[in-house]
Amino acid sequence: MAFEGLTEKISSAFKKLRGQTRLTEADVKEAMREIRLALLEADVNFKVTKDFVKAVTEQATDAEILESLSPAQQVIKIVNEELIRLLGGQGARITIAPNPPTTIMMVGLQGAGKTTNCAKLAGMFKKQQQRRPLLVACDVYRPAAIEQLKVVGKQLDIPVFDQGQGDPVEIAKAGISHAKKNGYDMVFLDTAGRLHIDEALMDELKNIKAAVKPHEIMLVVDAMTGQDAVNVAQTFDDVLGIDGVLMSKMDGDARGGAALSVKSVTGKPIKYIGTGEKLDNIEAFHPDRMASRILGMGDVLTLIEKAQQNFDQKQAVEVAKKMSAGKLTLTDFYEQLQQVKNMGSMEDMLGMIPGIDAKALSGAQLDGKAMAHTEAIILSMTPKERENPSIINYSRKKRIAAGCGLKIEEINKLLKQFESMQKMTKQLAGLQKRAKKKRKGGFPGFGGGFPFPF
Repeated sequence: MAFEGLTEKISSAFKKLRGQTRLTEADVKEAMREIRLALLEADVNFKVTKDFVKAVTEQATDAEILESLSPAQQVIKIVNEELIRLLGGQGARITIAPNPPTTIMMVGLQGAGKTTNCAKLAGMFKKQQQRRPLLVACDVYRPAAIEQLKVVGKQLDIPVFDQGQGDPVEIAKAGISHAKKNGYDMVFLDTAGRLHIDEALMDELKNIKAAVKPHEIMLVVDAMTGQDAVNVAQTFDDVLGIDGVLMSKMDGDARGGAALSVKSVTGKPIKYIGTGEKLDNIEAFHPDRMASRILGMGDVLTLIEKAQQNFDQKQAVEVAKKMSAGKLTLTDFYEQLQQVKNMGSMEDMLGMIPGIDAKALSGAQLDGKAMAHTEAIILSMTPKERENPSIINYSRKKRIAAGCGLKIEEINKLLKQFESMQKMTKQLAGLQKRAKKKRKGGFPGFGGGFPFPF
C-alpha cells in the first residue's frame, strides 16, 4: 500500500510529541528530523523535502503554537496542511469541453500502464458520469498494443477505433471524426511509448498534438519508479506541455515519494491514481484525503464513495425487506459478498477508517481466503439449496463439500452462521416494530439497507 513506510515513521514521530505535556523548540526540531529522514527514505525529492521541513518547522516553533493548550495537535495540523499543499492543494480533474467530444491524449513510457489506464479512465467516466467514451488505438509500434486495447475495451464495454499499423496522426484525426459522427462525447487517444524518452517519440507526440489539439494531455507515470517518475514528468512537460498526471501502480509502492514530489517539481497536478490491477481500480486524486491517509487519520469519504459506487441501492432495499421478514437467502448473501469484494481489499478499506491499524488486521478473519471459501461453498449448492438452506441434509453436504474441495465442517459452520444471522434479523425486526409503536421512526440504520449480513 502506498506510503506504508512513511505513515509508520511519521506516526512514530507524532507519538513522541503527543507524549509531551509541553513542547519546546528542540522537541519540534527533533520530530522534524525524523520526518525529514522518513520523507527521504520514501524517495521524496531532496529539495521538496528540505522546503517542506523548513516550512513546517518555522510555523511549528512559533511561540503562540508552543504555548497553546494542545501544541502537539497544532504541530500535526501544520504538517497536515503542508502535506495538502505539497500534494497540490485542490483536487484537479479533466475539464469537459463545451462542444463534444472531449479529447484526452494519453502519453507515457512503455511499462507505465498507459494502455490499461487509458481504458480504466474511460471506464470511470462511463460508470460515474454516464459518458460515451471511445478508445482510439494510436500505438502502432508495440506488438499487440492494439489487441490489448481491444481486450480491455471489451471488458469495459467501450468501443475501440483502430486502423491497424497506419500513421498515428491520421488515426487520431480519423478517430475523433468517427466519434463526432457516432455521438461519442469523450475520446481517449492511446499513443505510443518507448522504453526511454527519445526525439522520435516526442516528435510523433508533438505532431499528434498539433493535428488534433487535444483538450487534455494526460501523462501516465509508474509510481514504483520513484524519482524517475518525477524526472519523466518534468521532461514530458518541458517538451509537450502536459495538463496532468495519472500515477499508476500506487498500490505497489510502499514509499510513495513520487506522488509527494511531482506537483512541486513540475507544477502539474496528479489528477488520478491507479490503485490495483482490476479495471475499476482507479480513483480521482484528492490531496486532502491522501494527506489524511499518510498521517494515519483514515479516509472515510473515499470509503463512502466506494460503497456508493459498488452497492446497488435498489438491491440493498430489497435485501433489507427480506431481512426484516426473515426471508434472506444464501443467493442474496452471495450477491452482497460480490459487491463488498468490488470495493477492494479489506486491508485498503480498513486503512480508510480512522484509528484502525489495517496492517495489523490484514491477516485476521476478514482475509480474502475466508471469503473465497464462502463463495465456493455457495456456488457448489443448487439454486434450490441456496433459496432454502434447511433442506441441506448430510448427503447434500457431502456433495457440496466434494464440489468446493472443502470439509463438511466448513459447510456446517457457514450454515450455522447463516441461521444465527437470520434469527438475529428477526429479533431486530421485532424490536423495530415495537419501537415504532412507541415513537415515530424506525430502528436507527436498519431500514436503509443492510448490505453485508455478517
